[in-house]
Amino acid sequence: MTEGEKIRLTAWSHELRRVHARLREALAVTRASVAAGEAAGPAARDLLLFCHGFCTALSGHHRGEDHELFPAIASAHPELADTLRLLRQDHSMIEYLVTGLRDAVDRSASAAELDRHLEGIAAVMESHFRFEERRLLSVLETLELDADPHSTLGPL
Repeated sequence: MTEGEKIRLTAWSHELRRVHARLREALAVTRASVAAGEAAGPAARDLLLFCHGFCTALSGHHRGEDHELFPAIASAHPELADTLRLLRQDHSMIEYLVTGLRDAVDRSASAAELDRHLEGIAAVMESHFRFEERRLLSVLETLELDADPHSTLGPL
């Protein structure tokens, strides 16, 4: 294996870590804007953009994994079927929580309610990311997948 091939192969594990870090940052910015009271007044539009941007990025990340990354992993590592099933269940739960946040933002919910939604997403998202990183990073270092990282892991 050439150095270029090794770099290409290990790029999937680095890309996953990078996307997770950016999603964590986006959540932190969104939570900070809620905590600062930006749910009222002219800054409400910015909060709306933060929340919708974060929700869109997180949902896009999970769709990419479900449609491109996980099938490639399942093909190369059938022994990970249970792990991939659990990760897909997490994706479904997170999407349910994200839909609740979107609905709350769309109806101009209070900062306290938005924070409750964000707290729930944060807890499940962090647990999911840690489990995924523990179980898949070493697999991603050897995965041969010729795909665009943005469509596979999300646009972040």
